[in-house]
Amino acid sequence: MNTEVKLNAAEYVAGLVKRARLAQESAENYTQEQVDKLVAAVVWNIVKDGPAQEISKLAVEESGMGNYEGKYNKLMAKAKGAMRDMKGKKSVGIIEVDEEKQIVKIAKPVGVIGALCPCTNPEATPTVKISHGLKGRNAIILAPHPRTKKTNAFIVNIVRETLKKYGAPEDLAIGIEEPTMEISSELMKQCDLILATGGAAMVKAAYSSGTPAYGVGAGNAVIVVDETADLKDAANKIMSSKTFDFATSCSAENSLIIQEGIYDSFIEALKAEGGYLADGKEKAKLQDAMWVDGHLSAKIIAQSAKTIADVAGIEIPDDRKFIMVEETGVGADYPFSGEKLSVVVALYKYDTFEKAVNMVNEITRYQGMGHSCGIHSFNEEHIMELAHKTKVSRMNVRQGHALANTGNWFNGLPFTTSLGCGSWGGNIASENITWKHLINTTWVSRPFPPVKPTDEELFGDVMND
Repeated sequence: MNTEVKLNAAEYVAGLVKRARLAQESAENYTQEQVDKLVAAVVWNIVKDGPAQEISKLAVEESGMGNYEGKYNKLMAKAKGAMRDMKGKKSVGIIEVDEEKQIVKIAKPVGVIGALCPCTNPEATPTVKISHGLKGRNAIILAPHPRTKKTNAFIVNIVRETLKKYGAPEDLAIGIEEPTMEISSELMKQCDLILATGGAAMVKAAYSSGTPAYGVGAGNAVIVVDETADLKDAANKIMSSKTFDFATSCSAENSLIIQEGIYDSFIEALKAEGGYLADGKEKAKLQDAMWVDGHLSAKIIAQSAKTIADVAGIEIPDDRKFIMVEETGVGADYPFSGEKLSVVVALYKYDTFEKAVNMVNEITRYQGMGHSCGIHSFNEEHIMELAHKTKVSRMNVRQGHALANTGNWFNGLPFTTSLGCGSWGGNIASENITWKHLINTTWVSRPFPPVKPTDEELFGDVMND
């Protein structure tokens, strides 16, 4: 790296962090009421009519990914959902009292958060991260992908204007307007906590920075459809999820593992929902177009089915919403078994449920360890067997995966835009990252009369072995 560039980046980031730290110190003594009002005002001024539409439009125009409807609906769901999850929750001062154990827990800010945001979700990710950060009385500096810097700046400007209106320091939210790798690297070194949402290289850099970090794991969602599934319902939910924002989400269905007895019927159900089944020659053309030198081509990421087909040189009807390819193998020689970030889904066939579980593990072992899987089934034994025997942090039952994974009004998962994937995915957390991860907690412990169990109570029958 050029020494001058490195020094300039370090000095630039140091200035931002200084401003953010001063703002955070000013907010250190905010009451819960002040914090909650500020968070509500910030989120409202983003999701209300006018700004929300402008943000969604700009996100599509700038990124060249997804579609307006998907961006808008994602912003509405994630921002309002995060607000619902935060409303009424204690994040200031005493947040928990355990009378029996004589423990009092006091929440305190982390400080200055460095938030790295991807170009796939430039509308929802900054909004949710800012609201989560403010809930903990933190300042946050956002480093967007260069491709979507204008969307990020638009959102940050709304937040800063809102903060000013309510008498709070504007520098509680700062956006990097001309992001570079050098600046992002410096931000990760100089902030107090990193929220890294993006590709594997960026997450690895975050964990290597020396600063505490919450990263995310790679997606490659695998969905099992067994013989008890409602085929029409499952096909509709998969279509709605897979085509949402043209599959910008890392949670979009990538592979469907279908029981052999319903395989043909389910393909017909998927076709009825707008699916196009590619034949062998078309599959080969798709593969050549989608992967260039072993990497996904930017030309097909989060594009319409028609656009992908045109890039691949195949013809599909204009009304087709997603493309299906039949697959049997897993691994680098079978790229359709990996994450595709597109409205293309791989189809697998299984006979015994044990094989279905093994296939889920084999596919996620190749890509997507720790992230998620799903199942369309009414067989509780199958549901729980898949849950017990797979290395994933979340499993969705009878839901559109991309719509469910980061929280929705129809399930109990916390709303977020950052999915921890546990040690399997190289992360420290195996849950949805929320404001609760952005506070420090002081445990106050008071003495009480000793309660010490006997050896018999502790060790039981093994004492007599």
